[in-house]
Amino acid sequence: MSELVKFKFYETALQANRDKQILAENGINSFIANEQLIQSDWLLSQAVGGIQLQVFEEDLEKAKQVLQDYKENEEFSLEVEHTIEDPEFDFVCPKCGSNHIYRDDSATSFFGISILTSHKFVCYYCGNEFTR
Repeated sequence: MSELVKFKFYETALQANRDKQILAENGINSFIANEQLIQSDWLLSQAVGGIQLQVFEEDLEKAKQVLQDYKENEEFSLEVEHTIEDPEFDFVCPKCGSNHIYRDDSATSFFGISILTSHKFVCYYCGNEFTR
C-alpha cells in the first residue's frame, strides 16, 4: 500500500485546487489537506504548514513533471471560454490575453485583512502574476 506524501504547499485554496485539477487531468490522484481548517481560521495556517497538496509516493515524480510541463507550456492561445463577460478590471493578462484575472491582496494584507490596495494581479487562465 502506497503512502500519501506532502507534495506542495499553498497560501490559497484556489492555487491548490488548480494544481489538483491539472494532476487529475493527467491521471494522478491527489488530495488537499488543511483546506477547510485554514479557511475557517487562517491564523492556523503557519501552525499546520499551510494548505497541502498530497500525492501517493509512487506518483511523486510524475506529479512534479506534470506540473513542470504545465508551467513550461502555459503560453497557449486564448480560447473563448477564458474570456468572461463583464470583467472586474478593464485590462487583460499580458501573457495570454485573458480578461479573467483577480487582484492578489495577500502581499498587502496583515492577518488576512487588506490594509492597502495591491497592484499585483493573477490570471485565472494561465496563472501569470503581474503588476499594474
